[in-house]
Amino acid sequence: MSTFKLRAAVRLALPVLAAGFMAWPLTELVAVAHAQQTQAAQSTVAKLPFTKRLTLAKAGDDEAQVSVAMAYEFGTEGKRKNLVKAAQWYRKAAKGGNVDGQYRLARIVHNGGKGINASPDIAAKLYESAARQGHRDAQYWTGYCYQHGEGVEASRNEAVVWYTNAAEEKHALAENNLGLLHLNGKGVPRDLGKAFRLFERSADQDNAWAINNLGGMYEMGWGTRRDELKALEYYQQAAGMQISQAQQNFDRLEAKLKSSGKLTSSVKKAPQTATE
Repeated sequence: MSTFKLRAAVRLALPVLAAGFMAWPLTELVAVAHAQQTQAAQSTVAKLPFTKRLTLAKAGDDEAQVSVAMAYEFGTEGKRKNLVKAAQWYRKAAKGGNVDGQYRLARIVHNGGKGINASPDIAAKLYESAARQGHRDAQYWTGYCYQHGEGVEASRNEAVVWYTNAAEEKHALAENNLGLLHLNGKGVPRDLGKAFRLFERSADQDNAWAINNLGGMYEMGWGTRRDELKALEYYQQAAGMQISQAQQNFDRLEAKLKSSGKLTSSVKKAPQTATE
């Protein structure tokens, strides 16, 4: 029997034969949040010079407050990174009814940092409030909190509800994690076909973990016809996106196929690309 390495931080009970199926871990999502910074506020306000936005923020403009907060959170636009100032501006925006400000405040409180004490309880409340107002990322994180019992009592059923809401809005990380729940029958009946389709949708958005997981589905013949060569291609693609578990899956399956005579030559390694 093959041995498959799983990242313990994910804390999922997976089948013994699961070929390295992974949920996107918390530490990697911080980078995702940073990568999404430029997508957060494409309003007219966001295009103004920082000094003008700061003036608007002080006057109570909630979009300007979020934009100023982001500059402090990520240390952009010549500002030194300052999570305390970022949280203060996000809080002002949230109090003014800005849902994105509420979500981004939750992210800071969830992670903690210099001058900010981590508080999963407060973060979970903020996530769910924003999620109920239709914020896609907040819906994902509400599902995550319920799945792992972070700040709330663990509930796989609630996790499924919120992941589903986010997945319906094509949230790649929610699609991947919802796929894992369907794969393992956690909070929902086990449905390999649905798991495969969710991984496929997430992989289509270049989610590296979903690409790895899709490779596992092809290798095992779960939810699709078994195709080890296609599995190898997906593992190679995910490995090229710096997923170490995918590289381990690739090396293991390549060796197996060579020993069985199904693969007569080494597969060219995929070039390494950043996942952010």
